[in-house]
Amino acid sequence: MAIRSSGRGGSGQDRAGRPAPGRDELDNTIIEELTRDGRQSVRALAGRLNLSRSSVHARVERLVQDGVVAGFSARIDPAAAGLGTSAFVGLSIEQNAWREVSARLAAMRHVEHVTLISGEFDVLVLVRTEDNASLRDLVFHDIQSLPGVTASRTWLIFDEFDMTHPPLH
Repeated sequence: MAIRSSGRGGSGQDRAGRPAPGRDELDNTIIEELTRDGRQSVRALAGRLNLSRSSVHARVERLVQDGVVAGFSARIDPAAAGLGTSAFVGLSIEQNAWREVSARLAAMRHVEHVTLISGEFDVLVLVRTEDNASLRDLVFHDIQSLPGVTASRTWLIFDEFDMTHPPLH
């Protein structure tokens, strides 16, 4: 399983970009190690860091309780799971529609990630579908018909990799 993190690596900052209180370089190293391999045991992690198991266990537990470690999950290769078409969908929404639009998007099959952004669009959605026909149906019939959505633009993803992990293929 892999750790789900905010994607900031060892920056030591919170979601607003402010320094995260109470974290040190050892915490950041533990976060980096768990991001690289969330399945490793506390014993293996302690050995890698030359620390006692109890010390590493206490730090990991604190990171979980503080919400720094949001959970553990498996990394899935979308294509191998039958989701060979991936795209970003940019949405323009009506003012004050974020809560309803994001809740409805979160409930949709094939929606992997939803982000409120600034710029030309208000919302950026990562979707993964079986094929182009499924993508078309998702965008035209499901997403564009949501109350509060005023416009959309879709960008097909040709290839991708996550900065915290090497490419899957």
